[in-house]
Amino acid sequence: MTVVVAFGDSNTWGYEPGAGARLAPQTRWTGVMQFELGPAWRVIEEGLNGRTTVFDDPIEPDRRGADYLPPCLRSHAPLDLLIIALGCNDLKQRFSASAGDIANGAERLIQMARAEPAGPRGAPPAILLVAPPPLGRLSEFAEMFAGGTEKSKLLAARYRAVAERNAVGFVDAGEFVVCSDRDGIHYEPDQHAILGRAMAAAARMVLG
Repeated sequence: MTVVVAFGDSNTWGYEPGAGARLAPQTRWTGVMQFELGPAWRVIEEGLNGRTTVFDDPIEPDRRGADYLPPCLRSHAPLDLLIIALGCNDLKQRFSASAGDIANGAERLIQMARAEPAGPRGAPPAILLVAPPPLGRLSEFAEMFAGGTEKSKLLAARYRAVAERNAVGFVDAGEFVVCSDRDGIHYEPDQHAILGRAMAAAARMVLG
């Protein structure tokens, strides 16, 4: 069985825009991806609301992706593919992070994953880096993400450069989906479906 770990934030967790409830497993992009790939694959969903790449959140603790990534990989080993789908929460005003800083945080996670013998036969797993789409129309999160909209439009190019520099797979989620106008951050169910199909195709391509 081919094992995929999707390491992400609230959009991997399945946060319903404007409501905060959790979308059904089969509705989330990871569930759609699992359906598309079929029973020979196993997609493990590792989403956490508010998770960042490398930034400590003084308001919402225990959200630093760099802290949880190594034990996450060890607990699911052996895995064939790690999907890193983070960066949206790094846009929060309290982190004062540039698009370049956020991309560097994603690169740090790639380096950490490469240091873990969590893949087949003790090798590192293959990696697929996902750039978050630009923020949509912010409502309840407008103050929290003040100044983030313009930076979010730069992330795809910064992430692509990181992926190329590290020779890992890359998906620009903004080429496929948009954030809901209900909160500007999260995906509607139809967008999860689109992204899930795109991620299934990307996984097949990365693993050959």
